[in-house]
Amino acid sequence: MDDVDCVVVGAGVVGLAVARALALAGREVLVLEACHAIGTQTSSRNSEVIHAGMYYTSGSLKAQLCVRGNAMLYDYCGLRGVAHRRCGKFIVATTVDQLAQLHAIQARALANGVNDLVLLDRDQARAAEPALQCVGALHSPSTGIVDSHGLMLSLLADLEHAGGTLALNSPLALAEIDGNAIELVADDGTRLRAASVVNAAGLLAPALAARFAGLDARHVPTAYFAKGNYFTLAGRSPFSHLIYPVPEAAGLGVHLTLDLGGQARFGPDVQWVDNPDDTQVQPERGDAFYAAVRKYWPALPDGALQPAYAGIRPKISGPGDPARDFCIQGPQDHGVAGLVNLFGIESPGLTSCLAIAEVVTEMLSNK
Repeated sequence: MDDVDCVVVGAGVVGLAVARALALAGREVLVLEACHAIGTQTSSRNSEVIHAGMYYTSGSLKAQLCVRGNAMLYDYCGLRGVAHRRCGKFIVATTVDQLAQLHAIQARALANGVNDLVLLDRDQARAAEPALQCVGALHSPSTGIVDSHGLMLSLLADLEHAGGTLALNSPLALAEIDGNAIELVADDGTRLRAASVVNAAGLLAPALAARFAGLDARHVPTAYFAKGNYFTLAGRSPFSHLIYPVPEAAGLGVHLTLDLGGQARFGPDVQWVDNPDDTQVQPERGDAFYAAVRKYWPALPDGALQPAYAGIRPKISGPGDPARDFCIQGPQDHGVAGLVNLFGIESPGLTSCLAIAEVVTEMLSNK
């Protein structure tokens, strides 16, 4: 049996950020990824947005780590040459009764330390985005977009430069708590003994934690999968900012985002599914997209939306339940020395990845 200091399970953007931070702190780090490449699930099937942190409950981990992560991510991308753009976004009210929600979002943003939001009336919003239909908007200048794959490659390069190792095609079967160490058993029977383990398996993090013999089952939340479908716009986008409706219960509404080439895409919607591998986009869902988008862009042409891709949100709250905060569960929570579980790391997980890595590194430095 091989001994290793730290094992990070999962090579999505959060797992890679955590592994990088641990390696830079002087730890010996091995990343185990079940798939054939890094970031093939949620990390590469999202809107690639750098969020500002205005939506989340004040004092929550999502609020704190998004605001901290936003600043860290812009700094990191600038330093490492990772493609990104601070394009800003408009949150739009399309009816008069939604204006109160814009004021509520601005108040929550201020409570979270986001103090750069600007309320716009209809004419101000239309002056910036002539194709936009709204009665008012909230401008977030610190929202942006990032090349998520370029970010993950940069994090991986930092990890390897600091002496860390990535092992692809390495799914875990189970783990056993053995005193002050954790024994990991791979599907092929390979065994590793680690002083510290970070469960950053994303969609499968609860299922993996359930296979940790010695971890009390009451510390493992139920996994729920909220599929988000995306459609791309055929032709040139008339918008230069990201355009978001006021938020919905399980997501942020069918919004317009831009990639770094200027191509517009719409989504995600919310479709609860049982299978985390269910990433096929059903073309008929586009009918609801037209209706949603035309509330703020009535000139959307018929036939302009093409099915693109879908991603799965790794939720730990189900349909109709209140949204759950990030769950960063360390030894002080479950009593297992050296183990950190990352549950429910949905949006704004991409934005928060470097800040999450700070928290985990601190947890394990005090184990």
